[in-house]
Amino acid sequence: MSKSPTGKKFNPRLLALLLVAANLAAAEPRLEVIPLESRALKNNPLHDPSRRLVAVFLPAQATNGARLPVVYYLPGYGNSTAPFIAGSNVWMKFTQKVADELKPLVLVIVDGKTRWGGSQYLNSAAQGNYADYVCNDTVAAVEKKFATPTTGVRRVIAGHSSGGFGALRLGMARQELFDGVVALSADSDFPISHLPLVKLASVAKAPLAEIQKMAAGQLPPPMNGDLNYALGLSAAYAPCGFFGRGQFDWLYDAHGKFREAVWRRWLANDPLTLVQKNPRAFGPNQSVYLEGAALDEYSANLGARKMFAVLQPGPARSAFYEPPGHHSDHLHERLQRGLQWTFGVPLTDVR
Repeated sequence: MSKSPTGKKFNPRLLALLLVAANLAAAEPRLEVIPLESRALKNNPLHDPSRRLVAVFLPAQATNGARLPVVYYLPGYGNSTAPFIAGSNVWMKFTQKVADELKPLVLVIVDGKTRWGGSQYLNSAAQGNYADYVCNDTVAAVEKKFATPTTGVRRVIAGHSSGGFGALRLGMARQELFDGVVALSADSDFPISHLPLVKLASVAKAPLAEIQKMAAGQLPPPMNGDLNYALGLSAAYAPCGFFGRGQFDWLYDAHGKFREAVWRRWLANDPLTLVQKNPRAFGPNQSVYLEGAALDEYSANLGARKMFAVLQPGPARSAFYEPPGHHSDHLHERLQRGLQWTFGVPLTDVR
């Protein structure tokens, strides 16, 4: 230990700690936007942009060399990163709040928007390879700049509504990639959540010839939001395959008769169906947080509760919670609660 010019002993370790403390005090949460040219979305059948903006929110604790867990958040149907970037102040404050009260982490917002509105974050010959875009392209681009920890919870896939559906499906498909899944009011239990939509008159009575022209790009997407949503779900769940790129099988034939065979293809994509067929759909090293609002307009709470009943005795650590409010109420609080449970902070009302 050396001495200062005043003759007092000089402690270099103390100086280093003071410098780190000063840097943290001066640091602020920030947004970094990564322009990503996605290989997975290149030449997609809908001709949607392959260049996407990835929004990365970092807390003050994200200093050089810090290895922070990364949460990949999938927005609900029709959303992109644009509103998150425009409202960056809100999300920077949220990221810092989580860092201060729970754990410093990196929050990444993914853009899965398509011509129909949303992709459900699945690979589909009718829309493009959105699962690969998230799991391969986005993860690689983010973690090239921001390294994850080598132990513990490294990555969490989270989302709301259609994004919650995507979180469940990608968590199942890529167990080695995602250590945690946080699904907020996720699409599941399709006979309750999706069937009422496709039975609406505006959907059921849409002429098949017009649907086919829309799918081929010969007509613009419909102005009716329910029909447009049903078309987007069809592109995700019932693509025609490689030789019918951009095309999908519609739930009604030319005479307006409901096609049970196509509906079964929808059901094959239902997260509830998948865990009922395979209670080990999630791995022993994963945690799965399921929730749905008590007054959820799409009964997402019912699907989440049923999934939890199946998963509870399985290998994955799982939890179910039913927060008050409606489908999209209090999302910041709900996301923070899911992350709190995922990172092992006890919650007395999680069952």
